[in-house]
Amino acid sequence: MFDTMTMTKVLGAVCGSLLVFLLSKWAAELIYHGGGGHGEEHAQAYVIEVEEGEAESGGEEETVDFAAVMETADPAKGEKVFSKCKACHKLEDGANGTGPHLYSVVGRAIAGVDGFGYSDVLTGNSEAWTPDNLNAFLEDPKGWAPGTKMSFAGLKKVDDRANLIAYLQTIGG
Repeated sequence: MFDTMTMTKVLGAVCGSLLVFLLSKWAAELIYHGGGGHGEEHAQAYVIEVEEGEAESGGEEETVDFAAVMETADPAKGEKVFSKCKACHKLEDGANGTGPHLYSVVGRAIAGVDGFGYSDVLTGNSEAWTPDNLNAFLEDPKGWAPGTKMSFAGLKKVDDRANLIAYLQTIGG
């Protein structure tokens, strides 16, 4: 079936490939870890000193009045933000996608779409989708409703959330 020359070529190819693999690993180790160990002592080359008060104030987050942001929200900008949602959500009444439809979502009961398979954390919630609840959920879905099936990471900008909610208020009744 195979003659000696073919077997020799196959064996040579396998050995050559193994040699290239081993030499490339050796070369990479030499290039990226060259020079060997540097001992156990390491000193920071450059230290920037800051006052204690500055470091503490940098960790605090600014509190934003969401109601004030909602007053200036722009539904037209919210329609553009909705482009991030339309892969999973539909705006037509009763047209569920991966997520429930968002027709008349503002003011609707959480987990209020009949026949949609919500996660347990949402079905156990008896509240409604108020602008404040939508804001908190859209900022961090998994933080607001741990265990939710929604895999979206959230909208970090408060203006984007307010604009989206203002747009959703115009959809439905």
